[in-house]
Amino acid sequence: MAKKAFGLALASTLLLAACGGGSTEDASGDDHVELTFWLFGTTKYEELAEVYMEENPGVTIHIQEGDNTDHHNNLFTALSTGSGAPDLALVEINEIERYRDAQDRFINLYDYGAEELKDHYLDWVWATAENRDGDFLFGLPTDIGPTAMFYRTDVFEEAGLPTDPEEVSATIQTWDDYTEMANTIYEKTGTIVTDSPELVYNALRDQAKDHYFNENEELIVENNAAIREAYDRTVELIENGVVGSLELWTPEWGGAMDTGDYATLLGPAWMIAVIQGNAPNAAGNWSIADMPEGAGNWGGSFVTIPAETDHPEEAYDFVKWLLSPENQLQSFVDAGLFPSAPAVYEEEAFINHTDEYFNGLNTAAVFGKAAQQVESVYKGRNYMLVQEEILTALDNVNSNGADPDAEWDAAMKRINDRLQRG
Repeated sequence: MAKKAFGLALASTLLLAACGGGSTEDASGDDHVELTFWLFGTTKYEELAEVYMEENPGVTIHIQEGDNTDHHNNLFTALSTGSGAPDLALVEINEIERYRDAQDRFINLYDYGAEELKDHYLDWVWATAENRDGDFLFGLPTDIGPTAMFYRTDVFEEAGLPTDPEEVSATIQTWDDYTEMANTIYEKTGTIVTDSPELVYNALRDQAKDHYFNENEELIVENNAAIREAYDRTVELIENGVVGSLELWTPEWGGAMDTGDYATLLGPAWMIAVIQGNAPNAAGNWSIADMPEGAGNWGGSFVTIPAETDHPEEAYDFVKWLLSPENQLQSFVDAGLFPSAPAVYEEEAFINHTDEYFNGLNTAAVFGKAAQQVESVYKGRNYMLVQEEILTALDNVNSNGADPDAEWDAAMKRINDRLQRG
């Protein structure tokens, strides 16, 4: 599940403390299976769990929801100590690397027949859930976050640029086109092109075949020309004066989204709900076009089964049902979770989906196309450490006018120093 809404209240009717499920004997003398399921974010999986329990009266599913950071820290602690892990746990796509060295603390879903489900999901998502040898599957994919270019039609119109999504996609196909558009908008309207360096850099980074580490966990970022180009292109926009300094997730960031203080936002499918929530007065002024030079992915999760469970078969049966294409379509309709099962993209409810906030645009089709452009990239367990230092360098260039080359070199030194310290 992507970063959408954290700090949710615990489910009042389906709550267990941080411990695994068990079995009890029902009135008929049959074993009744109880499963605990740890979640974060807004998934509405509790509603699907209710349906499953009605169809499978011998199973009770207890759901515990929480903050993203606390959720993953609590899971990591439980797995490390060998006590208190749930029967099922949601793991965010960037967090999966954190658990790869603890493979023995999870059930291998291939042992329960998951191979037969492989063709139901996008190849790159499935590959992310495997170990390096491809013979261990940590979890089944939930939603994903394919990316596109959100843009302000009113700002584009004022600058004399096309506003129709197809025309915008055709006009801004490359990053050179994006830079030209940014400069035109700033010259004609005085509006900056984007909120901060982060999302521009991320969009450029995601188009590289390799990022920061290779599959042997060796640091490759220093000599990775594609990543350096992503950094340099972001710097070019900063130096052109068209990049803002709004921190993501702050009230100021959301307010500027509403008032049109920046022209584009490069983000994932789940950003639809973020924009609608932060910019209620801007309905009809936001639209969506293709990402220049191809989509990346930001967000998504996997449902895993920790090895502590006493009921791996029952847990697997539930997760297989929960994340089937049919139920991924239901999750898209109920909670806006963008499906990782491409069969959903052919369903009538998906094909005919429109969003009046975005001028009746079929947003599902835009992101369905984007999802099939994404390629699997190995990240490594220290991925976020490297990302953090590069963003610090870009922020220093953007906010303090620091020298870009010096900041890059300083970031590489900090990265190496932190990795050596462990």
